[in-house]
Amino acid sequence: MVKKSTEQNMDQMNDEQLLALESKYCSWGDTVHYAKQLNIFREAEGIYLYDSQGVEYLDLQMWYSAANFGYKNKRLNDVLKKQIDTLPQLACQYLHEEKIRLAAKISQDIEKKFGVKGRVHFNVGGAQAVEDAIKVVRNFTGKIPVFAFMGGYHGRTLAATAITSSYRYREHYGHFSDRAHFIPYPYRFRCSASHSKDSCCDLSCLKSFQKLFESEYYSVVNPKNKNCEYGAFFVEPVQATGGYIVPPMNYFKELKKTLDKHHVLFVSDEIQMGFYRTGKLWAIEHFDVVPDIIVFGKALTNGLNPISGIWAKEELISPEVFGPGMTHSTFSSNPLGTAAGLAVMNLIEESNFDEEVPKKGAYFLKKLQALQKKYPYIGNVDGLGLALRIEMCQKDSFTPNRELTDKIMNIGLKGDLQAGGKKRGLVLDIGGYYKNVFTLAPSLYITEEEIDLSLMLFEEALQKALAGRS
Repeated sequence: MVKKSTEQNMDQMNDEQLLALESKYCSWGDTVHYAKQLNIFREAEGIYLYDSQGVEYLDLQMWYSAANFGYKNKRLNDVLKKQIDTLPQLACQYLHEEKIRLAAKISQDIEKKFGVKGRVHFNVGGAQAVEDAIKVVRNFTGKIPVFAFMGGYHGRTLAATAITSSYRYREHYGHFSDRAHFIPYPYRFRCSASHSKDSCCDLSCLKSFQKLFESEYYSVVNPKNKNCEYGAFFVEPVQATGGYIVPPMNYFKELKKTLDKHHVLFVSDEIQMGFYRTGKLWAIEHFDVVPDIIVFGKALTNGLNPISGIWAKEELISPEVFGPGMTHSTFSSNPLGTAAGLAVMNLIEESNFDEEVPKKGAYFLKKLQALQKKYPYIGNVDGLGLALRIEMCQKDSFTPNRELTDKIMNIGLKGDLQAGGKKRGLVLDIGGYYKNVFTLAPSLYITEEEIDLSLMLFEEALQKALAGRS
């Protein structure tokens, strides 16, 4: 009887009691406590989250772009429910239909767009897929070192952390002997070589990289045989955690010329930018290059199941090169995940995201540019499709303003904004080199009315922050 009473009390806990329990028993090693305002959400639908009081929070980050197709998407949810009642579990050493069809759809799409054949290997999370890509690179090239970008983020497992530029993620875990060689990303707003904050004059950062290959004494290549010490370059076509930075359109095309010359593989990390976040299925499609490996995850299942994967060119991943047991994970191609992923690919095929996402993104960006003109604290706005950024600055419109950024985020999470005629909240995610950038990743189904509402809510939060009101 005592046990039953305890269980009943646990079921009836209010938010205050739950937060007290969380502070005592939950690890703080995740990212929950980045925010001062801790929320317990109870429901989600479309582009909105709802707290215990039923307050509506407009979500502009959609689970770090994992839920591109909206919360509680009925079509996708129904597929998952059906799969639970048919083939919910299966060891991934056995085959099931959804895995085969999903791998085929992804491979056929890439072959159609890039003109190259390849295969798909599944895993669970994005970092694990990055690890699989590293394994493919090392197996094929026989080389351990890789290039990656400053500001890049590829995950928190040890190998993924080794190619993620932030020392903070490595600091507690010893020396990383296989740490990547980090190259400056073409970050136009903060380019030290350009006189314009919004344009790139001469791709000077790329020229600095190309110079590394001129002499053996720059440490990356033997000019006598053209052999480069580095096996691959891990690239985010649009930097995600780094602040949704969009590079010049010709940057990657020029970069790949250098990589191809020295047989360095081009790995496109699409974990956050894939599945039409930028207006195309793969963000790298915008930049007129053919990747050797594509890494994907997050929105593949609309966040309904953790499944990720890599696509690699046939010569990198054929059975003769990458045979059975080369890499494995218990839940890698689980049928719930592959069923949800297949449903997402089918939904994409029947939708018009190629036109809708760029159109909505252009509308959103135009509104952001108008807001920027009103407030010098908004130093830069930019975007590609529905991957948009707002960089918050001091009144000089350039010096990073992390304090203001944090204030706005926490005001949004309080859930007492009044824009739009009723009490609402606003969910924002922060990224950027100085943690002063709002990275906006709304549902791909966001309407112009919801875009207008989101900007009203953001402006109200900004005004409260500037006035010193919480």
